[in-house]
Amino acid sequence: MENNHFDLLSASYNEIKDAEYGYAVLPWGATEAHNYHLPYLTDCYLSYDVSVDAVKKAFTLYKIKGMVLPPVTLGSQNPGQYDIAFCIHARYETQKAILSDVVASLDRQGINKLFVVNGHGGNNFKNMVRDLAFDFPSFTLIIANWYQVIPREGYFDHDGDHADELETSVLMHYRPQLVNLPVAGDGRCKPFQSPSLNEGIAWTPRNWAKISEDTGVGNPHLSTAVKGKKYADAVTGKLAELFMEVVTKEMY
Repeated sequence: MENNHFDLLSASYNEIKDAEYGYAVLPWGATEAHNYHLPYLTDCYLSYDVSVDAVKKAFTLYKIKGMVLPPVTLGSQNPGQYDIAFCIHARYETQKAILSDVVASLDRQGINKLFVVNGHGGNNFKNMVRDLAFDFPSFTLIIANWYQVIPREGYFDHDGDHADELETSVLMHYRPQLVNLPVAGDGRCKPFQSPSLNEGIAWTPRNWAKISEDTGVGNPHLSTAVKGKKYADAVTGKLAELFMEVVTKEMY
């Protein structure tokens, strides 16, 4: 099938009006600086591209049909990030309103399964999902952070979590024209002075202005499209399997 049958960015009503869809996928990213070498919309591009690949695989392998919705560009930002030019901070209330309207629309149309494929580490949807389960008890809402679906070990040489080797490699696979690797900073990250915070015993947001000079966290210089493709193939295969399990089986 053509991408238009899976991708609402390019689909027309004429192409989809007679089709039956078992689920929808909502890519969710952010608008923020990604070191010097990646675009502001990196999280949106990646969550969207991964979603389209996964939905296509789910149809090819399992014969279930889903639709990828346009990506949401509004993410929750840390202190120090929202002071950077054109970085947009979306409050919890804003994100919940968007997600609620998407769920209400799909539910009205008889599409009662939605997967949010999240590409931004600052986004947290769990309380929203619980609230929406209360309001829409027959609706299934599932969140997947695409970059955590498959452990990064064995795929990449350097750790990181923002404009790092993982994100850079996967974007080089999907959209190489958007990556300018020669200008990338080293992505050095200054840790908290509290060992307990660094160990994850407790949490507070990192102040981006204090932890990173180039806005990156993680060295991107060994990134390649080959690494990105290998990782993306594993992630999208696992997501396709998830879609199949939820769409074709009872939850319990």
